[in-house]
Amino acid sequence: MSTYPQRVADNILPLSVAGTLPEAFKEWYFTGETEDHEQAIEECELCDQEQLRYHFKIANRHTHKHLWIGSHCILKFKVAVYENDQLLDENKTKKKLDALIKQMRYESCMNALRRLVEEENNDILGNALDFYQKNKYLTPKFAFVIFWRLKSHRIDHSPSFFKISLKRDKYKRDLREMDTSRVHLIWPALTSSQRKLAISMGHSAPS
Repeated sequence: MSTYPQRVADNILPLSVAGTLPEAFKEWYFTGETEDHEQAIEECELCDQEQLRYHFKIANRHTHKHLWIGSHCILKFKVAVYENDQLLDENKTKKKLDALIKQMRYESCMNALRRLVEEENNDILGNALDFYQKNKYLTPKFAFVIFWRLKSHRIDHSPSFFKISLKRDKYKRDLREMDTSRVHLIWPALTSSQRKLAISMGHSAPS
């Protein structure tokens, strides 16, 4: 079985001009292109890691070859990432990649909501779609209805990708008054601090 460094070398050196990994990686850059495969079914074409959902395209400025890889490899091997033609440092690179993943998750949520509205066009779901598109978060009440109907229609979605806001007193009150079974349905979308708040309100964590 080949070692991790050997797999990386076997995948990138034939597509590069340089003959060593450190020099070869200087030829590569992130193109800005991403792809959400909707399920964790792909692998990194650089390190062969499996079960990737998100792909990031890197290209070689000399050979014009490209690879679809995971964001971890961009950071690990310091692949060049640019913003307005400016080379980003490691911290800004991580922020950019995180922002791209966040955007892909948002688009995944929007796609699920659009499919839901196509399946069951009513005012509540239409309003929830408009609300999420405008604010990029759901209220507890909207979240319950959305997750309930998505599940009923068997529309593929990732509840943890949705954001729920509890910043307003009304949203906190709605969560407090919500039946615990409904809180359990939106639980995957709650942050750790929001879950603690729900428990302090008398709700239990899902078993």
